[in-house]
Amino acid sequence: MNNISSKLSLLRILLKTYGVDVYIIPSTDPHMGEYIPEHWRLITWLTGFTGSAATVVITDSFAVLWTDSRYFIQAENQLCNSGFVLMKPALSEKKDFIDWMVDNIIAGSKIGLDGRIFSIEKSRKIEKSLEGKNISFDFNCDLISGLWTDRPPMPQSLAFDHSTRFCGKERSVKIAEVREQMRIKGIDYQLLTSIDDIMWLLNIRGNDIKYSPMLISFAVIGEKQILLFVDENKIPLKLASEFDKLDIVLLPYDEIAWVLSTLSPDSTILLNPITTSANLFNSIPHGMKIIEDLTIPTRLKAVKNRVEIDNIGKVMVRDGVALTKFFFWLEQNSGSDQISELSLGEKLNNLRFENENYLGPSFSTIVAFKEHGALPHYSATIGSDHEIGTNGILLVDSGGQYLDGTTDITRTIAIGRPTDRQKHDFSLVLKGAINLALAKFPAGTKGYQIDLLARKALWENGLNYGHGTGHGVGFCLNVHEGPQNIGSGSGTDSKTSIEAGMLISDEPAIYREGEYGIRIENLILCFEDEETEFGKFLKFDTVSLCYIDKSLIDISLLNQKEIDWINSYHSEVFEKLGPHLTSEEKMWLKDKTISL
Repeated sequence: MNNISSKLSLLRILLKTYGVDVYIIPSTDPHMGEYIPEHWRLITWLTGFTGSAATVVITDSFAVLWTDSRYFIQAENQLCNSGFVLMKPALSEKKDFIDWMVDNIIAGSKIGLDGRIFSIEKSRKIEKSLEGKNISFDFNCDLISGLWTDRPPMPQSLAFDHSTRFCGKERSVKIAEVREQMRIKGIDYQLLTSIDDIMWLLNIRGNDIKYSPMLISFAVIGEKQILLFVDENKIPLKLASEFDKLDIVLLPYDEIAWVLSTLSPDSTILLNPITTSANLFNSIPHGMKIIEDLTIPTRLKAVKNRVEIDNIGKVMVRDGVALTKFFFWLEQNSGSDQISELSLGEKLNNLRFENENYLGPSFSTIVAFKEHGALPHYSATIGSDHEIGTNGILLVDSGGQYLDGTTDITRTIAIGRPTDRQKHDFSLVLKGAINLALAKFPAGTKGYQIDLLARKALWENGLNYGHGTGHGVGFCLNVHEGPQNIGSGSGTDSKTSIEAGMLISDEPAIYREGEYGIRIENLILCFEDEETEFGKFLKFDTVSLCYIDKSLIDISLLNQKEIDWINSYHSEVFEKLGPHLTSEEKMWLKDKTISL
């Protein structure tokens, strides 16, 4: 069944059959992760929309899709003649599908949704917003499985051991640390639904998820045992034997809800309501004490240990070498008819594949030329692929997954001669990146409290950007991984204290719609600077290594402290990357990093 309108018609027949007035479909899976397997891409199958974030609401007369602004143009094209309508509220309204339902759903309606792929937090928000309208909910409403006859199976990659020479701690040590904190907090069980928590705790990785080296699984940590819910054939015998020694019990992936239902109602369980589905939450026995908070592994893995930090330094060198070779090649071949956004993305990935311990990209590479750069999360397609001409601004945002770390870096360069306004914009963004990189702040400072540092120069010139300034980064896990971030404070993560050992991005930007985008992104590692009578103070070390395009800098806009930072940073870039380059590449990089 390939016709979108036919699928919608059949789905509406099922709505009538089951007495459902409104059906809601999210773009998530049972783990609420950023990237999901094809098996759970329900919205793509039903509507033809391929973006990574969306929600669909269907009634007998409406079929509406919400997504964020980065996908508006794409959604309008892909939904054309599908029967689905894109909801595109004004940016000032910031209305989502819940607001729409509050205004449009008739009192007494029945709402159906698949509780396996709705977090308990989102489910509660829907229920609370519709209070007073006598709405009934069916959280076991899966109307897609019966229609999707050629649905892709769940991924079946093999788990592999993540060596302590990369991660720094034996799994037995991590398990003991987690259990010690559980004892202190009076927690009997801990439910792990975020796959990255499980991968970190057990020192394993897999290939089930695109861009993140993870194995789809659930886990429950108890005082004596860890129950790992995963298809048994995905765990090699040697690894299974090691798990057995640590009382890690393998159980079928689909039995997680049933096992939760058998736990003692007199015990206490910790879970994260943002990543725990309504289905699993409702499986917990009535009377059991539930603590809703970040999981202990989430907090522990956010702070990198000494081995991880050393490895991050090494991986940044290899990643920086690949980027340098990429930009050198681009400059030598600029103006060629064969160069386009897609071909550049492929070229960069191929250069990274030459690196030791490289697993693949950490997200879909963004290569955006001219007006495409004004779309913060643009991803080139065959239909949109832009030829790289001889004049314009090129934005390249990319990253790699390595056994010894995860990278994410953005560079904006000028192809040809930049305009004065482009140099002005670039210099203000650069000031923001430097200002944050140089920050010194007391322990306990939250991400939202230092967000202003990256925006100050832009704000003073009546400019701004709509996304956050920085996100946490995992270690051979998710490229976007909290709980820490730097942003406006509207989200929970921005209210997490920045601690020594946390890796986070620094990426201010400016976007001129229809013209160009400028973003500079480095990863910064927090460390303890000093302790005074006023407490501990922290600073950042910029760990990403790649030159910054000096041709885009208006030096008159920089103060001496900022100029000194650039010169010092460029000196480090040349010193660390130079020995790994050819003589021609090295001479080229020397010119790119010469002092201002």
